[in-house]
Amino acid sequence: MQIKPQVIKKTLRIGGVVREFSGPWIMGILNVTPDSFFPGSRVSSVGGDVLARAGQMIEEGADILDVGGYSTRPGAAEVDLKEECVRILPVIRAIRDRYPSVLISVDTFRAETARKALDAGADLINDVSGGTLDAEMFDLVAEAQVPYVLMHMRGTPATMQTMTTYPHLVADIIRDLAEKIGMLKSKGARDLIIDPGFGFAKNIPQNFELMRGLSEFRIFDYPLLVGVSRKAMIWRTLDVAPEDALNGTTVLHTVALQQGADLLRVHDVKAAAEVVRMFENLYPRTK
Repeated sequence: MQIKPQVIKKTLRIGGVVREFSGPWIMGILNVTPDSFFPGSRVSSVGGDVLARAGQMIEEGADILDVGGYSTRPGAAEVDLKEECVRILPVIRAIRDRYPSVLISVDTFRAETARKALDAGADLINDVSGGTLDAEMFDLVAEAQVPYVLMHMRGTPATMQTMTTYPHLVADIIRDLAEKIGMLKSKGARDLIIDPGFGFAKNIPQNFELMRGLSEFRIFDYPLLVGVSRKAMIWRTLDVAPEDALNGTTVLHTVALQQGADLLRVHDVKAAAEVVRMFENLYPRTK
């Protein structure tokens, strides 16, 4: 198992400014939905609720706030484009107005939603489909020249858990991501973030296999994002509810950092920030 911190410098150009990963970043989850699998991540308005949650996450150490209006958990209700935009655009504008320096990502697989979110003040796009659900997404990423989270998924949120057959799990995911990276680069996209897609078209044993092989994704010269916070691989394994899955989440966040993760996408920013602080003291980064 890889237990040394990254030695390759990784950067993102955001708003014309080059930002270096001098240590792991934390992406805090803000779900403007009524049906996300973890109720603690939901916000429902552009008033005190969302701004208070955003402010708390920033104070606790979030580098990015990830705003989404469409739950992609298995069995979630479909949300049309208009409703998705109604949910997230006022929230992005409110956060940008109150906290002008924080980075905001939009969690969407729709190019039109992403475009509107960028116009509202978002800085990057987090696409769970890796461009497979909207043919215009890669063109938008190249045109807008914004960082893009390229995640691995098969099918749709409704069908993905029926598509979990892989001859060679990690190698197959790497091959799929490499093909899409080539497509994005050919269009002129530059600032990419790789997400192997825990829980998306992977069953629970495969999720653990993916975690064991996470260091293999360092073959890409891009930041590596891990999103395992309170997911089913944790709460089903421990036979608890998602609300009781923080301890298991912390364990896997530690392993992810050992394996070379650059970003943790989390519900619990304070706990994740403490993981990062302990990890960096245990394994000081070499200059």
